[in-house]
Amino acid sequence: MAIRVTDNQELSRFEIFDDEELAGFAEYHRYEAELAFIHTEVDPKFGGRGLGGKLARAALDAAREQGLAVLPYCPFIRGWITKHPDYADLVPATHRDRFDL
Repeated sequence: MAIRVTDNQELSRFEIFDDEELAGFAEYHRYEAELAFIHTEVDPKFGGRGLGGKLARAALDAAREQGLAVLPYCPFIRGWITKHPDYADLVPATHRDRFDL
């Protein structure tokens, strides 16, 4: 089982694959230097394997590498950042209260 995450810019979403099968995605809206995550979904048949967390980590790592600010409107991404505070710096300080970070 090869797990990989790709940035499908055409569909504005990060996608996670188990071998060649799409297992989930994190939808975003990019505007200038901001990446607003709006929805994350993992197919229930892939549940319980931590793929949502792997997807979140890869998407946020990509944002960091590109120097993008993150706006976690998606409850899953926001919750993941809450559990991994070393990613909270991706959210602009002026927006952290808005997202309870």
